[in-house]
Parts: sequence; C-alpha cells; structure tokens
Amino acid sequence: MATRDDVLKRLGIESLTTFWLPPVDLVHLAADLGCSFIAVGLSPLPVNPEGLPAWSLREAGPRRAMKQALADRGITIGLGQGFGIMPGRDVRDLEQDLDLMCEFGITRIGGVSMEADVARTFDQLAALADMAAQRSVQVMLEFVPTRSIPDLPAALGVIAEVKADNVRLMIDCMHLIRSGGSAADLAALDPALIGYAQLCDAPLVPVIPDYLTEAVTERLAPGAGELPITAIFAALPADIPIGIEIPMAARAAAGQGARERARDCVEAALAILADQALASSG
Repeated sequence: MATRDDVLKRLGIESLTTFWLPPVDLVHLAADLGCSFIAVGLSPLPVNPEGLPAWSLREAGPRRAMKQALADRGITIGLGQGFGIMPGRDVRDLEQDLDLMCEFGITRIGGVSMEADVARTFDQLAALADMAAQRSVQVMLEFVPTRSIPDLPAALGVIAEVKADNVRLMIDCMHLIRSGGSAADLAALDPALIGYAQLCDAPLVPVIPDYLTEAVTERLAPGAGELPITAIFAALPADIPIGIEIPMAARAAAGQGARERARDCVEAALAILADQALASSG
C-alpha cells in the first residue's frame, strides 16, 4: 500500500521554484522537506525576483561543495537543466557542460525546445540525444504551448521522428492542460514513454497574457488552481520522479523566502497526491 512517505520520496524541488537560491542551499532545503532530489543546472535561470547573487557550478570549488552536500544529505540531481534547444545555439557546444553535470551522477536532462523552427528542433534534439546516450543519460522532452513542440501529439511525433531510445516525455501539468491535453491522454500512452513529470497548479484561463512569462514567474501550489492534479497523477507511471516547479515571483519579491514557498508547495502536493495514492492502493 502506498504511503505519504512513498509519495514524498518521488518528489523533488526544481530550481525555478527557488529562483537563484544557491544549489547547496537547494540541496539542504529539499532534504529538510523530505524530498529525494532536486532539478538544477550549472548556473541559475534568468528570473531573479529576490536579487540574489549569481553562482556557477562550472567552478571547481562550488562543484566540490555541491558533491559533498548531495552525499551528506542523500539527495540526487533528478534532472539536469540548461540543455534546452535555443535559437542561435548548437547543443553540441554544451558537451563540456554535460560532462560537468555527469560528475554529479545525473541520469536525466531536460530537453525543452524554445526553437520556432521545427526542422531545426528535430536536428538539435537528435544531436542532444546522441550526446546524452554516449553518457547513459536520458533526455526528457518537454512540450510547451506557443513553441515548436506545443502539445502532447507534437511531442509524440518528434519522438517517433528522432527514433532515439533515450528520449522520453516530460509532462508539465500546466503545459498539458493548457495545450488541450488531458489525464485520459496520458493514461492511453505506453507508460514507458513517460520519464518525468513537473507538478504545479494554475487557472484554466491565463491571467498573464504572455504564456512563457506566466510559466516562469507565477504558478500555484497544487489545489490552489483549476488543473486536474489528482487525475494527472493517477494517469502517470507510478515510478517516475515528480519535480515541484512552482515559481512564485510576486511572493518572492514581497519577501517570502524560498524555504517557506517550497514548504507550502510540498505540503500542498502531499495533501492531494498522498491521499490519491492511498485511495488507489486501498
């Protein structure tokens, strides 16, 4: 029978939830909240509402400190970030970054595409998949409304076209529902196609006009919005990791710290997901 601890062990804290919080601090935060992993890159994401100083895991000293923190707290990096397909950037130039992330023992990297050119997306994803496969790393392909892979059918088409054994789907709750997808669509898939999920809530109708701005600055804790979180969770494979990706820029700018924001998100996630897991197993 699934327990709350079983669900908690599947949860991780994504760096977008804590913005520019230093990675060692993110490790301790995740461990203190009972999570098993974090999602982070070698440098912070662009959004920094708290005005925190920059950091870089490309430097040897911070990497040593990070490895020690991961070992001390029993936390892993469940998703390596920073390997997205971007206009004007060749993923082949990220080979050294991938090697550095592999020093932390990663087995997954994110493969979101911000590229508008579909043909270039195919080419870049194939190159990224090949580069990752050489290091026994899987690529989690994320679809994003308004971009070249806007929904679940498009993502499935890309996977079929690229034909790389190490490319699997990343399911972001907001992207799934806002793009017209459903929990039933997930349940109909071969579970082996799905490798990772990102948990958040949101209103069904956007309150911020620009989709990407909303996605990287303002999302809601599970249960605070209108997404069918319970149904999505029930449709996902029971063994995949679930990253809490819930940026709350307004709360951060108002002075609420990363620990309080992340704690609220974890507790909200458990209130929904653990109850659903118990009901399903009972």
